[in-house]
Amino acid sequence: MKSNLYNVGNDYAHYVVNNDAPLLEYLIENLNESRTKIKSILQGRGIKVNGKVVTQYNFPLKTGMKIAVSQKKENNTFKSKYLKIVYEDRWIIVIEKNCGILSMAAGHSSLNVKTVLDDYLHKSRQNCSIHVVHRLDRDTSGLMIYAKDYETEQILEHNWHNIVYARRYVAVVSGEIIEDGGTISSWLKDNKAYITYSSPVDNGGKYAVTHFNVLARTTEHTLVEFKLETGRKNQIRVHSADIGHPVCGDVKYGNGDNPLRRLCLHAYLLCFYHPITGERMEFETPIPPSFRKLFK
Repeated sequence: MKSNLYNVGNDYAHYVVNNDAPLLEYLIENLNESRTKIKSILQGRGIKVNGKVVTQYNFPLKTGMKIAVSQKKENNTFKSKYLKIVYEDRWIIVIEKNCGILSMAAGHSSLNVKTVLDDYLHKSRQNCSIHVVHRLDRDTSGLMIYAKDYETEQILEHNWHNIVYARRYVAVVSGEIIEDGGTISSWLKDNKAYITYSSPVDNGGKYAVTHFNVLARTTEHTLVEFKLETGRKNQIRVHSADIGHPVCGDVKYGNGDNPLRRLCLHAYLLCFYHPITGERMEFETPIPPSFRKLFK
């Protein structure tokens, strides 16, 4: 152990950070444990930074921050095939959801992220409940934020566009996009069957703007990063179809091209100011390996 270990209790060993570094890198250097073991402790929610549980490997540590490392043989690991918790404190939870699960209850469907998280809060004896702030489509995977109390939910809902300063998605779309990037804009409006229609002129719907950047391409598919200027329902899926390159696996707006047997859309970047502390929070997940395999 390095000299910045200052206290070992029954449950946690405590450290003070003496140089800026990503969390995983710091732990490997300062803990007498293997990389695999340290990752397991992180995933098992056994690391606290300044009193908050952190699971993000590249969480940016600053000099003077305090780290607590669980000494328990087994941590109360949250395990779910539907989602993983990326970050949690007393006010918010950031999760990465898999495709195939709803963000919130809809109709008769009981399986959704809110119920999974409420069950986790109950089992971990936290006296609070999950409040939905935004949503991802059932078949879209990626990062989401949930509030743990009504006040935090209201702050996020009423100040969403000021609090969230970056949201980016990655998708595999059908066909080869020749341009390296561009901007798509139109008015989006739902019909009675809840299909979103796009119009180049005002059709009484909501104006939507999507920026895109090509990351990789083959003659059959293109890997695209999307940046939303507005956040309308099905915006990326509709705009992608607008330019003749629908998202692969999209049964609603697609063309039948479905190489991975899933909707190939993933919310990989989420950056916001913490609704209570004002701290900059930045989360990024890797591009799904299955997406990348199509471009090798």
